[in-house]
Amino acid sequence: MTQAPLRLGTRRSKLAMAQSGQVADAVRQVTGRPVELVEITTYGDVSREALAQIGGTGVFVTALRDALLRGEVDFAVHSLKDLPTAQPEELALAAVPVREDPRDVIVARDALKFTDLPRGARIGTGSPRRMAQLNAYARSHGLDIEAVPIRGNVDTRIGFVRDGELDAVVLAAAGLQRIGRIDEVTDFLSVDTVLPAPGQGALAIECTADNAELIAALGELDDPFTRIAVTAERSLLAALEAGCSAPVGALADLLADGQIVKEMRLRGVVGTTDGTRMVQLSTTGPVPETHDQALALGRELASEMLAQGAAGLMGERAH
Repeated sequence: MTQAPLRLGTRRSKLAMAQSGQVADAVRQVTGRPVELVEITTYGDVSREALAQIGGTGVFVTALRDALLRGEVDFAVHSLKDLPTAQPEELALAAVPVREDPRDVIVARDALKFTDLPRGARIGTGSPRRMAQLNAYARSHGLDIEAVPIRGNVDTRIGFVRDGELDAVVLAAAGLQRIGRIDEVTDFLSVDTVLPAPGQGALAIECTADNAELIAALGELDDPFTRIAVTAERSLLAALEAGCSAPVGALADLLADGQIVKEMRLRGVVGTTDGTRMVQLSTTGPVPETHDQALALGRELASEMLAQGAAGLMGERAH
């Protein structure tokens, strides 16, 4: 008897469809069941307002979660950085697969690197986090740039450069990798220059919390190191009481000695979008062995950042 297809809820964007397609292939392999994509339009997809204006947190996620709870889809795939930090009790984060490159990248005219952009260069980004760190780096290195707020999908954003409206745009390496356009990158931004968004490069696979069989099947795709890292990053974000539109960067990376992972380093940054004031701290310690230990790591670094004035630097706060 043929099993009914598993229904995977996904946003309609080219990137969402690409990453959901990759997850669908993996789920077919581990379950032996057919998987069909169910396209869902979210508020974040149809609104043309800046993310900070429409609330940022959850605008790409809510419609997918509603479809899960209504039983219209069996599981959903999100870009993990879009997920609100509070996990609803009715839903389970069944898997966090191996993370793609978390870095931000530049796509610039004339194949220019970030530091080679001309004086007065206009750089497009929809992210207060990127804007804050690019402006801070430019100030400290004597670069003269203008960060310009933009919205739109990858085609739209790169189109601003191709059309000559902007000198460069900042995008996530993972997204370009997943849609096969990484060769258009003209510069990879070191995480020492721009810390990524918490969870950037990682995917989240959600299903309803009462579907133990599906949770177990999807759990085959989970990568424990990625889950621990993003848990620490998102704990820091939650403790700072910041939505995903706030200018917060965080990255937890594993420090290895040869093939043996020794420690985890968690870095966090908060800054004003003009780059004039920044709080940037890090902590290094044993790799958390439990979810609670990862949460504690994020909270500890956040408390240190708050003690140094981080709260006053965040324009958009989640309430």
